Amino acid sequence: MIRELLFATNNLHKIKEVRDLLTPGFKVLGLQDLPFTGEIPETAPDLAGNALQKVRFIHDRYPVNCFADDTGLEVDALQGAPGVFSARYAGENATYADNVEKLLAAMKEFRGPEQRKARFRTVIALILNDREYLFEGKAEGIILEAPAGTGGFGYDPVFLPVGFTKNFAEMSPDEKNAISHRGEAIRKLVSFLLENR
Repeated sequence: MIRELLFATNNLHKIKEVRDLLTPGFKVLGLQDLPFTGEIPETAPDLAGNALQKVRFIHDRYPVNCFADDTGLEVDALQGAPGVFSARYAGENATYADNVEKLLAAMKEFRGPEQRKARFRTVIALILNDREYLFEGKAEGIILEAPAGTGGFGYDPVFLPVGFTKNFAEMSPDEKNAISHRGEAIRKLVSFLLENR
């Protein structure tokens, strides 16, 4: 029996990543497969709250098994900023480059790896048979002083994971997914779904 799951996102890259890990046995749909238009609210003060808010919003309208995620970059020297505001750190319509530029400006006075510690965190919220579950992934690293690489997105060009000489933007998608925050959270979700099919 094929189990159908809705991923509350329009991000086709994220959907493909989950589909690759869950097949066969599961059919993963995205928001583009629904008659859904508009914005999903993200007004919670933390990543878990945002992920839950998104999945509840969609589940209330389409009562199917579904999940949503939220991701943030937390920089120790900036007391955890940009955190839940990572996607709009430089403003509501900020580009990835705008956000990176603002981050590097805020980090200017901090020198050396010890002062530039940061982590990416992803939280996935799942509603399965009307019960809620949370899965978290984390990647520790440092913020580089200048962007490098052409892959990835967001803050990837300035995030160097611990124990590596390449930042996320310099890694292949497979290399990044093997160690990334989102990859870890997705693997936990997949493991749970495979155990509870």
